[in-house]
Amino acid sequence: MLNVRLYEIFTSIEGEGVLFGTKTLFVRLAGCPFGCYYCDTEEALPADSGEEHTMEEACRMIDDAIQPNTYKVNFTGGEPLVQHEAVAGMARHVQSSGVPTYLESSCYDADRFRTVIPHIDIVKVEFKTADSAFVEEGQHPRIVRSATECLRAAVDLGRETYIKVVAGEGTKPGPFAELVGGIFSEVSNDDISGFVIQPVTGPGAPTLDALLELHDIVRPYSNKVRVIPQLHKAIGAP
Repeated sequence: MLNVRLYEIFTSIEGEGVLFGTKTLFVRLAGCPFGCYYCDTEEALPADSGEEHTMEEACRMIDDAIQPNTYKVNFTGGEPLVQHEAVAGMARHVQSSGVPTYLESSCYDADRFRTVIPHIDIVKVEFKTADSAFVEEGQHPRIVRSATECLRAAVDLGRETYIKVVAGEGTKPGPFAELVGGIFSEVSNDDISGFVIQPVTGPGAPTLDALLELHDIVRPYSNKVRVIPQLHKAIGAP
C-alpha cells in the first residue's frame, strides 16, 4: 500500500511566481535531497519530517482543507518528486474535483516528473544556478539537463508552464546567460507562460543593478520575464 509523508496542508496566498496573490491550498511533502542556502522551509527537508498517511487519509485531508474559491492546489516541499507516486495519486484525486493542480519542483529527476505531469495542470520548473550550493559543483550540469527535460515534457503535454530561477548575490551574469541560452534552445517564448527571476530575501539578496542585468539577459528571449520577490514574506503569510 502506498503511503505519503506530509509535512503540512494549509491555505494561504500564493507568494511566488506569476500566479502570486491567488488563494491556494498548499500540500507540503516531506523530504528533499538538496540543501539550497536560501531555502525557507528547512524544517521539511528531512525525509522523516511531518507525518505518514495512507493515500486515502491524505486525499481526505485535502478534501477537508479545500476552501471555497481556491484557485489551485499546490504540491510543494521539500521536493515533491521525492514522493512522485504519491503526488501523482493526490493530484489525480484533486483533478477529479475540478480544482487545478500545481507542481513546483526543482525537476531533478525527469523519469519521476513524467509520472506526475499527466495529473498536473500548471507547473513551475525551477532551474538552479550553480551558486545555489545545493549539490556538488560537478553535479550541477546533470540537474540542469534533467530540469530541461522536464520543461520539454511539460510543454509537449500542453501544460501551463512557468520557469523560475532564484537569484542571489552570488549569481553571476556569465553562467546565468549560459543557463538561459540553454533553456531557450529547447523551448520558445510561446511555449512558456512566464519566466520568473526570484531574488533571495534577506541575507544573500542581490542588488537592484544585478537584478536588472539578469532581467536584460532573459529579455531578448522572452517578453514574459518578470522579477518577482516573495509576496508571502511581505504580508506575513506562511
